Amino acid sequence: MSGIGAGLAGQVIDNSYFTSRLDTSEEWILRRTGIRQRRWLDDGVSLGALAEQACRDALQDAGHEPGDIDQVIVSTITPDLITPGLAPALITALGLREIPALDLNAACAGFLYGLDQAAAQIESGRARHVLVCAAEALSRLTDLQDRSTAILFGDGAAAAVVSGAEDVGGWSPFVLGADGDKADVLFADTNDRKLRMSGQQVFRHAVPRMAGALREALARDELGVEDLDLVVAHQANARIIEAVAADLGVDTDRLVVNVDRFANTSSATIPIALWEADRAGRLRPGARVGLVAFGAGFVWGAGIITWKEPVGAPA
Repeated sequence: MSGIGAGLAGQVIDNSYFTSRLDTSEEWILRRTGIRQRRWLDDGVSLGALAEQACRDALQDAGHEPGDIDQVIVSTITPDLITPGLAPALITALGLREIPALDLNAACAGFLYGLDQAAAQIESGRARHVLVCAAEALSRLTDLQDRSTAILFGDGAAAAVVSGAEDVGGWSPFVLGADGDKADVLFADTNDRKLRMSGQQVFRHAVPRMAGALREALARDELGVEDLDLVVAHQANARIIEAVAADLGVDTDRLVVNVDRFANTSSATIPIALWEADRAGRLRPGARVGLVAFGAGFVWGAGIITWKEPVGAPA
């Protein structure tokens, strides 16, 4: 991964927005979720605009021009249009023409699915630079009358540039999985178009799946948890992140947690957290970073990446 960028939604929504409308309190929200605020799209602003901002930021960070990109992968469950997807509009906004551009829907694990696909394209020689963007506007799917879910979700976008065989040569294939048997635990259908969730069941499945997937990813690389410089988990809520960290034995100083300020932005949570950690100086070139996510489907994934390893650096 050679560059990271983000596009943040403009409206900052504090918990007071919900405490004034629903039978809830600041204390209840914080105890159950750890969330203090979330960001929503401004009126009239498209998700595509956030995605473009994130991609341009990532390209600048990587030292690349849009024309260097061979393929664009966009993870989203909330595109601006049902069809065509967000990716074709995004490459047009970036001034690109006739390169592969696709949307994928793997819910909260979508960014990891996109990274794995990007690495495969590069390792096969079919691309040198792939732009992976996660862009989500979950406010579009949020039932603001449902106390249990209304407080959880936000909007945002982030993107990463994956470049060259040297960049991904040290990545083992990600651990990815799915199980459609529990689809009714977390879903949005085409009629209601609102996210419906059984929170306790999600928690019960998310923690062992996430911890197990990251353990498997570490084993593939013959590494232990102690070999990771940083762990970035999907920012669903603070309780899940803390439970996964406790299961794995990860110290809190190696965790990235920003769910308190951005809430759950589905597949965008991990790249936004990476972007923040990079800006805060918590990531050094060559650092080993464990990524792990779980979402509706159920789908899950985990992988170990090397952070901005300079080309030609010793293994």
